Amino acid sequence: MKLAKILVPLDGSTLAEAALWQAIDLAGTDATVSLLRAAEAHTVPGADPVDAQVAAVREAEEYLEGVVRRLADRDIRKVETHVWYGAPAGAIVEAARVQKADLITMSTHGRSGLGRLILGSVAEAVLRGTTTPILVVRADSAPLEPPRAAAPVKETSRV
Repeated sequence: MKLAKILVPLDGSTLAEAALWQAIDLAGTDATVSLLRAAEAHTVPGADPVDAQVAAVREAEEYLEGVVRRLADRDIRKVETHVWYGAPAGAIVEAARVQKADLITMSTHGRSGLGRLILGSVAEAVLRGTTTPILVVRADSAPLEPPRAAAPVKETSRV
């Protein structure tokens, strides 16, 4: 598969940045790495939602600028940044479509149980919402939970 553009969604966490290095390795010198940060403001009643939205977008832009500086220090320059306002999964799916990304490379936070139920799985929502291939990277520090054992399967033989 020839890659021209790899979309890397980042949420500001070290866990999310684990996918960045995989994307850079895959991009080599040919592909562009497109960094995406979804910005979403949550306000309390009575607070000005516009101020919160502007602050969320500004924080996202500053974060991405910092990532680009770190990459430039390593002589990685085929990088572009995008901030989309909205929920992460929807922003990732839409950005992949609009940018015509060849691959989405993202990491999973490895949440399970109640954490996954409450926070959801962005990676799973993206997987269900796009036809763009996805490389899901498990960060070294993400919790590891082996799958539950299924009921034993009886072996049958045919004669």
